[in-house]
Amino acid sequence: MAGKWSVQILVAAAPGPIRFTELERSIEGVSRRMLTLTLRNLERDGLVVRTVHPTVPPKVEYELTDVAQELYSSLRHLTDWAERNRVYIAEARAAYDTEHRPELVDA
Repeated sequence: MAGKWSVQILVAAAPGPIRFTELERSIEGVSRRMLTLTLRNLERDGLVVRTVHPTVPPKVEYELTDVAQELYSSLRHLTDWAERNRVYIAEARAAYDTEHRPELVDA
């Protein structure tokens, strides 16, 4: 699993089953072809389950597996950590640049 589309699909599908068109609307900039290929790869990786309901027209839903839900949880923890430490990291970078790269600070 790689790529920004995979992560965006994980985030969009985390709350529960979601239809293809809902995914397409919620992920800005993704083409239908790229969404289809990414969903197929996520399904192949065991991260997404595709369910086709026998209706006319067919209703197709995608849902995260337990493993993907665990991955999503880890991504949320990482995102939360980054947000909590954003100011600290910016200050550390500024201090480093002042000491080691003064030509960038004055520019």
